[in-house]
Amino acid sequence: MAEYFGILDGDDDVWGVRVPDLPGVNGGGSTPGHARQDAISAAREWAEHRIDKGYALPAPSSLGDIVRAHVQANEVIVTIPVLVDSGRPARANLSLDAALLADIDRAAAERRLTRSAFIASAVRDKIFSQA
Repeated sequence: MAEYFGILDGDDDVWGVRVPDLPGVNGGGSTPGHARQDAISAAREWAEHRIDKGYALPAPSSLGDIVRAHVQANEVIVTIPVLVDSGRPARANLSLDAALLADIDRAAAERRLTRSAFIASAVRDKIFSQA
């Protein structure tokens, strides 16, 4: 997983994030958190497209370089993790409480997902919310 720096700005219920290292990657939302999540989603799509075309991802700039070149007054730096699937499944043996596993299966079925897809989605959400 690579991490890039995004620049958050906004007010009230209009927020935006731009990611200088990833041209064209922006996010928006009614809260800073929603804008960041939208930028994370856009960055992942951008990275997947670039990799599909055979290009490497750019190296993330340092925090100092981003601040010096791109940050204006009243803007804040946020991290934008980019996690791209390899396209190659790997088996993992997990031990979970039986009741938790039943809840996972129920929630996965409600969303018409497999157990594996549901767990992968939940893990991505957790990684991105902590970044």
